[in-house]
This record gives sequence, C-alpha cells and structure tokens, in this order.
Amino acid sequence: MIVLGQPVANLTEDEAVAAIGAMIASGQPHHLVTVNPEFLVEARRNSAFRRVLRQADLPLADGVGITLAARLSGTPLRARVPGVDLVVRLAQESARQGWRPFFLGGAPGVARRAAEALRRRWPALRVAGWHAGHPTPEETPGIIARIRGAAPDLLFVAYGHPKQDLWIARHKEALGVPVMMGVGGAFDYIAGVVPRAPALMRRWGLEWLYRLYCQPWRWRRMLALPHFLALAVAEAAGKRRPGKR
Repeated sequence: MIVLGQPVANLTEDEAVAAIGAMIASGQPHHLVTVNPEFLVEARRNSAFRRVLRQADLPLADGVGITLAARLSGTPLRARVPGVDLVVRLAQESARQGWRPFFLGGAPGVARRAAEALRRRWPALRVAGWHAGHPTPEETPGIIARIRGAAPDLLFVAYGHPKQDLWIARHKEALGVPVMMGVGGAFDYIAGVVPRAPALMRRWGLEWLYRLYCQPWRWRRMLALPHFLALAVAEAAGKRRPGKR
C-alpha cells in the first residue's frame, strides 16, 4: 500500500511481530520504520530521509494520520502499529522467544530505565545492553563495536527522527543486527519519564494532543499534522478526479 508516495505494510500488530520473528530467524540485517505524518512531511523536503523510508524492509503505519490518509485514498489499512506499543510487544515476545534487545540513545539513564522496566514486567527478558546519548561521528565506530559484541537480535534506536533512521540505514550492514528500529521517544514512555495518553485517547488517535499538552514545546513539530492532512486530502481528491485511475 502507498500513502503519499510511501510504501506502508498493511499488517496487524500480530502479523508485524510474526514478520519480525522471521527476520530474526534469518540472521540478516533488516531496517523497520514506523511511519507517521511527521515522517512523511519531513521526507518531502529531505531526499535522503525519503530514500531511507522507501528502502526500509518493513514500513509500518504508526500515526493515526496514516490510517486516515489511507482511508481517504480508498484503501483503508486494517490496523496501525504504534511504535511504543510495538517495542513493548517485542519485549514480551523476546521474553518468550529468547530474543535479546539492545536499547540505544535517549537521555542519560533513560535507556537503562526502560530496559529495566520491561525486565521487571517480564523477568525472562534477556537484555543485550544499553547505551545512552547521541553519538558523534568519532564515537560511532566504538558504539557499533559495542553493539556487535553484544550480538542482539533487536536494536531499538532513540535518536529522534529523522536522525535515528538515517543512522540505522548508514550503518545497517556494519551493525549486522537482524531487526533495527527507530523508536523516537518510546524509552521516555516506557521508563515513566513522560506519561502516555489515557487509553481512550490512544484508541481515538488523540495521543498527539495529550503529548502537546504535556510537552507544549513540541508545537512547532505538530504543525506537520495540518500540512500532512492537506496533502492527504489533495491526493485523495486527485484520485477521484474524472479520468484518474
């Protein structure tokens, strides 16, 4: 399925987890992206990021805006797979399957706190390691060596977009991790640093509004949402225009 020029896998969370399990079993490196409206607006002006998104091995629909755009285009998605929920689900599955995740990035101490919070929830979870901060080019070789030495099955990278996915794509082969995924602020939520929206708001796709309430400094980033909606409406109108197929 294509949303504003970006391929998006029409998968449920269960199907996404099954696909990730197959990637881990293969032992080959894969890049998973969780696509939201901010990503697609950024991709329109950032050709390198656009190329990374389009070449991702598994692009999943994260933001509610993606499901809305798909519905407007006449090809609705069966589900969306929010990045935070997927990290938690993969931790649960890792405890069952013996997969070992590595937590990279975030503010000092947050990656460790997120890993420990998940391990308290599922004591069988075997964490491969964690490393905070955003590396400089000089630090990157050492971080890659540390990750390779830990030999994780999953790598969660919290560098924020678009940096996290550009970094994964740049070092994908050197890292050699079966599944690598940019997770944005997921560590903050899992560690309890930032509260998540109530379940009802998440169900109705209003998590962005709660996030803006908790973090008003994000208002500039939220401007991507009306921009994205305008693009989605224009694309849907173009498809419905007489003579269009």
